[in-house]
Amino acid sequence: MMHSTYTQQAPSSFKLNQTLIADTPRRDEQAIAQAELYSHLETQAEAVAPTLDPLTARDRRIIGEIIQVEPESVRTIWIEGGITVWVQLVGGGRLPFDRNWFATRVAEVKATLPETPLERNERLSDELEKACTVFGLYHGEINWLSFSTKLFQEGRLVGFVGCSQEVWYARPRQYGLNRVAASAEQVIGLLGVRARVAA
Repeated sequence: MMHSTYTQQAPSSFKLNQTLIADTPRRDEQAIAQAELYSHLETQAEAVAPTLDPLTARDRRIIGEIIQVEPESVRTIWIEGGITVWVQLVGGGRLPFDRNWFATRVAEVKATLPETPLERNERLSDELEKACTVFGLYHGEINWLSFSTKLFQEGRLVGFVGCSQEVWYARPRQYGLNRVAASAEQVIGLLGVRARVAA
């Protein structure tokens, strides 16, 4: 019985070590150039159409608590087919969750997760802005530590307003008795300011 074996030999001009060493810098340059191109394209895309982040810092804290990761590692979430909630991580991973289970966990975590000072100030600032719009007022610089500011109408000082321990207060002068109410709009009304009439 005859048995033959076929082997292929490299050409005599082929030198393994020299080829790998000589080829490596070219590949590195190509990888660097490709990375620069992708970076440039991302920058251009962001300049043309900036991406609005749909998640707030609080959203990320809630999601991070549910899936037990750092909030900064959560890139975004979306619902697929009305059934699956996908969580995209900054490192590139994706995690699927049942929508109903996820919604239940979000409600549970929201109820127990304390509001940060920044989140509180953002919420109070939004409420104050809406109330100022109703009365045709604007406010000066906000003292974020005590959350208080001056209110103006047509350049005239109307009074001082702030929020302490979830109770809004106002007074017509810098010193004096505070008038308190449950909302910014109610407390501004206690200053004697009338709501703007819609034209």
